[in-house]
Amino acid sequence: MIKNNLSEILGRQRLKVRDVVRGTGLAINTVSGLYHDTSKRVDLDTLDKLCTFLGVSVGDILEHIAEPPQG
Repeated sequence: MIKNNLSEILGRQRLKVRDVVRGTGLAINTVSGLYHDTSKRVDLDTLDKLCTFLGVSVGDILEHIAEPPQG
């Protein structure tokens, strides 16, 4: 499972979605979808802009969590 930590990062940095939109030039729907964890795909350019603006790495935003085997 992939865990999206964008909302936690914005909370720690006391930023709003609109602050990220203004600072990155990304579409509000793109940032909002990531913030609310409803996006199914993320463009590499989007991740690059977010990492640069927030001063974090990709691994800070997206985290892989191993799920226990079923059965």
